[in-house]
Amino acid sequence: MSNRPLHIVILAAGKGSRMLSDQPKILHQVAGKSLLDHVLDSALGLNPQMIHIVVGHGKDEVMAAFEHHTSRSLFSWVEQTEQLGTGHAVSTALPAIPEEADVLTLTADVPLIKQQTLSDLTACLDTHCLAILTATVADPTGLGRITRNDDGDITGIVEHKDANSTQRAIREINSGIICARRSELADWLTRIDSDNAQNEYYLTDILGLAHQDGAPIASRQPAQNHEVMGINSRKQLAEVERLYQRELADLLMEQGVTLRDPSRIDIRGDVTIGADTIIDVNVVIEGPTHIGRHVTIAPNCIITASRIADSVKIHANTVIEQTEISSGANVGPFARLRPGTTIGENARIGNFVETKNSKLAEGAKVNHLSYVGDATVGRNTNIGAGVITCNYDGANKHQTTIGNDVFVGSDCQLVAPVEIEDGATIGAGSTITQHVGKNQLAISRGRQRQISGWQRPVKKKLR
Repeated sequence: MSNRPLHIVILAAGKGSRMLSDQPKILHQVAGKSLLDHVLDSALGLNPQMIHIVVGHGKDEVMAAFEHHTSRSLFSWVEQTEQLGTGHAVSTALPAIPEEADVLTLTADVPLIKQQTLSDLTACLDTHCLAILTATVADPTGLGRITRNDDGDITGIVEHKDANSTQRAIREINSGIICARRSELADWLTRIDSDNAQNEYYLTDILGLAHQDGAPIASRQPAQNHEVMGINSRKQLAEVERLYQRELADLLMEQGVTLRDPSRIDIRGDVTIGADTIIDVNVVIEGPTHIGRHVTIAPNCIITASRIADSVKIHANTVIEQTEISSGANVGPFARLRPGTTIGENARIGNFVETKNSKLAEGAKVNHLSYVGDATVGRNTNIGAGVITCNYDGANKHQTTIGNDVFVGSDCQLVAPVEIEDGATIGAGSTITQHVGKNQLAISRGRQRQISGWQRPVKKKLR
């Protein structure tokens, strides 16, 4: 490999008008990460000395989106005040790149490009001063064509709008990804012109100049053509999303995860899943999330920014957000675990139960139709159907503390702040507003009466 430092230029200045969006195109997302984020991931894997990101349309929004990126110290933001073409964009970044460097140019709207593909391409600069990533496609319509002579040497690139009928029949296309030695690149960029259908300075014109100078041009192709698929429309964004999701699904299955239907799972952001976990259809998992081994996840669940330990069962239609679930717990169906929830080992959260900012200890059970918010629930405590912790007084939130081995009957309201000590029993239908001591029975409801001979009201007949 070359001892020359690597500098990467990412072209991110375009408006993306075909997206019909107020948001810059490169901030649209695939699998929960922006297009630019995906390209940066591959670029950073090459250990560059610096990454120069050429911005224009929506530059403030783009720069703000990466203000806290962990590798931001490697980013140099370069503004292209006029969008005069890809050659002009690279020229704006060139002054900050040292003479002895290798330069790799990427486009920010090609999110599936692999680090290995880029590594293979930059390795060409050991023996060549210019290399390009190409692809051979079935339908090259709208794409720049690679021209070669009878010996197979690359002689240049012709854009679709500038191509004649013979050139349009060529199926080898330009990916937009080029690497070159900085010294030669600078010379070629000063010699390109805008004499074309778009009146722009094309970076790709440097290939024709290199051929004229007698400089051999290397080329490589990606393992799969979709690596170089660019995004210019919502349709293409959706196509790339499905391609990427299938890649993630295949990787999970290779790691020992069972997917009932690999085409019906969505992974967004940083997600890890242990072996022997089984995931049914229509599950969405958003990172950062860790799911352990031997977990089962039923259909139509959404899991966001959570940690799920081994051997947890999550039943259908459950929504989990910013929650920690310990091993052996059982959740759902139709449960909603909101941020700040912690579920202990072998605990049970049943159907139509909602929790928020609450901790349930080992073996605790909330089986039906209950709300537990701003609460601590002790070991082996059972909370009956229809129980509510009344944690909000209209202005402030208050804490409910429930000890170990407590039994709370159905249809109770626990008005916070309130504490129920170990072993207490709360009679069904009670409204608890005061402290309940250890092993005490608390009942707060009107005495039942039976009225004999009572006549049920009847509707008046209309004349």
